[in-house]
Amino acid sequence: MTKRMLMVMTSHDVMGDTGNKTGMWLEEFAAPYYAFKDKGYTITLASPMGGQVPIDPNSLADDAMTENAIRYTKDELARSAMAATIPLEDVRAEEFDAVFYPGGHGPLWDLSDNAHSIKLIEEMIAASKPVCAVCHAPIVLKDVKAPNGEYLVKGKAVTGFSNSEEAAMELTDVVPYLVEDELEKSGGKFEKADDFTVKVCSDGLLVTGQNPPSSRPAADALIALLS
Repeated sequence: MTKRMLMVMTSHDVMGDTGNKTGMWLEEFAAPYYAFKDKGYTITLASPMGGQVPIDPNSLADDAMTENAIRYTKDELARSAMAATIPLEDVRAEEFDAVFYPGGHGPLWDLSDNAHSIKLIEEMIAASKPVCAVCHAPIVLKDVKAPNGEYLVKGKAVTGFSNSEEAAMELTDVVPYLVEDELEKSGGKFEKADDFTVKVCSDGLLVTGQNPPSSRPAADALIALLS
Protein backbone atom coordinates (compact mmCIF):
# COMPACT_ATOMS: atom_id res chain seq x y z
CA MET A 1 0.00 0.00 0.00
CA THR A 2 1.17 3.49 -0.82
CA LYS A 3 2.18 5.71 2.12
CA ARG A 4 -0.07 8.63 3.01
CA MET A 5 1.87 11.80 3.80
CA LEU A 6 0.36 14.90 5.40
CA MET A 7 2.20 18.20 4.92
CA VAL A 8 1.12 21.02 7.27
CA MET A 9 2.01 24.59 6.36
CA THR A 10 1.46 28.10 7.67
CA SER A 11 -1.37 30.48 6.79
CA HIS A 12 0.47 33.49 8.27
CA ASP A 13 1.92 36.06 5.88
CA VAL A 14 3.15 39.12 7.83
CA MET A 15 6.48 39.43 9.68
CA GLY A 16 5.41 40.79 13.06
CA ASP A 17 4.91 44.56 13.08
CA THR A 18 7.31 45.18 10.20
CA GLY A 19 4.70 45.04 7.44
CA ASN A 20 7.05 42.77 5.49
CA LYS A 21 5.62 39.64 3.92
CA THR A 22 6.52 36.15 5.14
CA GLY A 23 4.96 32.69 4.92
CA MET A 24 6.30 29.27 3.99
CA TRP A 25 9.82 28.88 2.60
CA LEU A 26 9.36 27.30 -0.81
CA GLU A 27 12.41 25.01 -0.85
CA GLU A 28 11.35 23.50 2.48
CA PHE A 29 8.10 22.42 0.86
CA ALA A 30 9.32 21.61 -2.65
CA ALA A 31 12.30 19.39 -1.83
CA PRO A 32 10.35 17.11 0.58
CA TYR A 33 7.21 17.19 -1.60
CA TYR A 34 9.08 15.82 -4.60
CA ALA A 35 10.97 13.33 -2.44
CA PHE A 36 7.59 11.95 -1.29
CA LYS A 37 5.93 12.24 -4.70
CA ASP A 38 8.79 10.45 -6.47
CA LYS A 39 8.42 7.60 -3.93
CA GLY A 40 4.78 7.27 -4.94
CA TYR A 41 3.33 8.61 -1.69
CA THR A 42 -0.17 10.08 -1.58
CA ILE A 43 0.27 13.67 -0.34
CA THR A 44 -2.34 15.83 1.41
CA LEU A 45 -1.70 19.52 2.13
CA ALA A 46 -3.20 21.31 5.14
CA SER A 47 -2.89 24.70 6.85
CA PRO A 48 -4.53 26.42 9.84
CA MET A 49 -6.90 28.48 7.68
CA GLY A 50 -7.16 26.17 4.68
CA GLY A 51 -6.93 27.53 1.14
CA GLN A 52 -3.89 29.31 -0.29
CA VAL A 53 -0.61 28.99 1.59
CA PRO A 54 1.45 32.22 1.51
CA ILE A 55 4.96 31.73 0.14
CA ASP A 56 7.73 33.91 1.56
CA PRO A 57 8.77 36.23 -1.31
CA ASN A 58 12.41 35.92 -0.23
CA SER A 59 12.22 32.20 -1.04
CA LEU A 60 11.32 33.11 -4.63
CA ALA A 61 14.49 35.17 -5.13
CA ASP A 62 16.93 33.92 -7.75
CA ASP A 63 19.50 32.74 -5.16
CA ALA A 64 16.81 30.71 -3.34
CA MET A 65 15.36 29.00 -6.40
CA THR A 66 16.67 25.46 -6.18
CA GLU A 67 15.96 22.73 -8.71
CA ASN A 68 12.95 21.58 -6.68
CA ALA A 69 11.61 25.12 -6.22
CA ILE A 70 11.79 25.66 -9.98
CA ARG A 71 10.06 22.32 -10.54
CA TYR A 72 7.22 23.51 -8.28
CA THR A 73 6.72 26.74 -10.24
CA LYS A 74 6.15 24.66 -13.39
CA ASP A 75 3.92 22.07 -11.67
CA GLU A 76 0.30 23.07 -12.11
CA LEU A 77 -1.01 20.22 -9.92
CA ALA A 78 1.25 21.14 -7.01
CA ARG A 79 0.39 24.84 -7.28
CA SER A 80 -3.32 24.03 -7.39
CA ALA A 81 -2.96 21.87 -4.27
CA MET A 82 -1.10 24.70 -2.51
CA ALA A 83 -4.01 27.03 -3.31
CA ALA A 84 -6.60 24.63 -1.87
CA THR A 85 -5.14 23.19 1.35
CA ILE A 86 -7.59 21.64 3.78
CA PRO A 87 -8.19 23.37 7.14
CA LEU A 88 -6.05 21.83 9.88
CA GLU A 89 -9.12 21.31 12.10
CA ASP A 90 -10.50 18.86 9.49
CA VAL A 91 -7.37 16.66 9.51
CA ARG A 92 -7.59 13.21 11.12
CA ALA A 93 -4.37 11.59 12.29
CA GLU A 94 -5.65 8.06 11.57
CA GLU A 95 -5.80 8.88 7.85
CA PHE A 96 -2.02 9.39 7.51
CA ASP A 97 1.22 7.46 7.97
CA ALA A 98 3.41 10.48 8.75
CA VAL A 99 3.33 14.28 8.93
CA PHE A 100 5.87 16.80 7.63
CA TYR A 101 5.99 20.49 8.60
CA PRO A 102 7.91 22.82 6.24
CA GLY A 103 9.22 26.02 7.78
CA GLY A 104 9.47 29.65 6.84
CA HIS A 105 8.84 32.26 9.52
CA GLY A 106 5.04 31.91 9.29
CA PRO A 107 4.75 28.90 11.66
CA LEU A 108 6.24 30.98 14.50
CA TRP A 109 2.92 32.84 14.59
CA ASP A 110 0.14 30.42 13.65
CA LEU A 111 1.48 26.92 14.34
CA SER A 112 3.50 27.51 17.52
CA ASP A 113 0.49 27.37 19.85
CA ASN A 114 -2.08 25.80 17.54
CA ALA A 115 -4.32 23.36 19.44
CA HIS A 116 -5.21 21.39 16.29
CA SER A 117 -1.53 20.95 15.44
CA ILE A 118 -0.63 19.88 18.99
CA LYS A 119 -3.46 17.32 19.01
CA LEU A 120 -2.44 16.02 15.58
CA ILE A 121 1.19 15.47 16.60
CA GLU A 122 0.23 13.87 19.92
CA GLU A 123 -2.11 11.46 18.13
CA MET A 124 0.49 10.61 15.47
CA ILE A 125 3.14 9.84 18.10
CA ALA A 126 0.67 7.82 20.22
CA ALA A 127 -0.04 5.73 17.10
CA SER A 128 3.71 5.21 16.50
CA LYS A 129 3.69 7.37 13.36
CA PRO A 130 6.67 9.65 12.63
CA VAL A 131 6.63 13.44 12.68
CA CYS A 132 9.11 15.67 10.86
CA ALA A 133 9.62 19.45 10.98
CA VAL A 134 12.30 21.66 9.45
CA CYS A 135 13.80 25.10 10.01
CA HIS A 136 11.25 27.25 11.92
CA ALA A 137 8.60 24.53 11.91
CA PRO A 138 10.06 22.59 14.90
CA ILE A 139 8.39 25.36 16.95
CA VAL A 140 5.25 23.20 16.54
CA LEU A 141 6.80 20.74 19.02
CA LYS A 142 7.30 23.10 21.96
CA ASP A 143 4.06 22.26 23.81
CA VAL A 144 3.47 18.73 22.50
CA LYS A 145 3.28 16.03 25.16
CA ALA A 146 4.35 12.40 24.81
CA PRO A 147 1.95 9.62 25.90
CA ASN A 148 3.72 9.61 29.30
CA GLY A 149 2.73 13.26 29.91
CA GLU A 150 6.26 14.65 29.53
CA TYR A 151 7.18 17.09 26.78
CA LEU A 152 7.72 15.14 23.58
CA VAL A 153 11.16 16.66 22.95
CA LYS A 154 12.40 16.08 26.53
CA GLY A 155 15.74 14.27 26.37
CA LYS A 156 15.53 13.98 22.57
CA ALA A 157 18.05 15.17 20.01
CA VAL A 158 16.34 17.97 18.09
CA THR A 159 17.34 20.80 15.79
CA GLY A 160 15.79 23.76 14.02
CA PHE A 161 16.62 27.30 12.92
CA SER A 162 19.30 28.32 15.39
CA ASN A 163 19.60 31.52 17.41
CA SER A 164 22.70 32.47 15.44
CA GLU A 165 20.87 31.96 12.13
CA GLU A 166 18.00 34.18 13.35
CA ALA A 167 20.56 36.80 14.40
CA ALA A 168 22.16 36.60 10.95
CA MET A 169 18.72 37.41 9.49
CA GLU A 170 18.46 40.36 11.96
CA LEU A 171 15.05 39.07 13.10
CA THR A 172 15.79 38.07 16.71
CA ASP A 173 13.71 40.97 18.06
CA VAL A 174 10.92 40.60 15.46
CA VAL A 175 9.90 36.95 15.88
CA PRO A 176 7.63 35.84 18.76
CA TYR A 177 9.77 32.77 19.52
CA LEU A 178 13.31 31.55 18.99
CA VAL A 179 13.17 27.89 17.98
CA GLU A 180 16.39 26.93 19.76
CA ASP A 181 15.34 28.56 23.05
CA GLU A 182 11.84 27.07 23.02
CA LEU A 183 12.94 23.51 22.31
CA GLU A 184 15.54 23.74 25.07
CA LYS A 185 12.91 25.08 27.49
CA SER A 186 10.85 21.95 26.78
CA GLY A 187 13.84 19.73 27.58
CA GLY A 188 15.08 19.05 24.06
CA LYS A 189 18.78 18.35 23.48
CA PHE A 190 19.26 20.99 20.79
CA GLU A 191 21.97 20.26 18.24
CA LYS A 192 23.16 22.57 15.47
CA ALA A 193 25.65 22.73 12.64
CA ASP A 194 27.31 25.90 11.33
CA ASP A 195 24.82 28.49 10.12
CA PHE A 196 22.96 27.49 6.95
CA THR A 197 24.66 24.10 6.63
CA VAL A 198 22.89 20.73 6.71
CA LYS A 199 21.86 19.26 10.06
CA VAL A 200 19.22 16.59 10.70
CA CYS A 201 18.32 14.91 13.99
CA SER A 202 16.41 11.63 13.94
CA ASP A 203 15.44 10.41 17.41
CA GLY A 204 12.74 7.77 17.68
CA LEU A 205 9.66 8.94 15.77
CA LEU A 206 10.90 12.53 15.62
CA VAL A 207 12.89 14.00 12.72
CA THR A 208 14.01 17.63 12.68
CA GLY A 209 16.06 19.67 10.21
CA GLN A 210 17.93 22.90 10.92
CA ASN A 211 17.36 25.10 7.87
CA PRO A 212 16.39 25.14 4.15
CA PRO A 213 19.36 23.01 2.99
CA SER A 214 18.34 20.40 5.58
CA SER A 215 14.82 19.95 4.20
CA ARG A 216 15.57 17.21 1.65
CA PRO A 217 17.89 15.27 4.03
CA ALA A 218 15.14 15.49 6.70
CA ALA A 219 12.58 14.17 4.22
CA ASP A 220 14.95 11.31 3.35
CA ALA A 221 15.28 10.50 7.07
CA LEU A 222 11.47 10.43 7.36
CA ILE A 223 11.22 8.17 4.30
CA ALA A 224 13.76 5.84 5.93
CA LEU A 225 11.57 5.62 9.05
CA LEU A 226 8.54 4.74 6.92
CA SER A 227 10.35 2.00 5.04
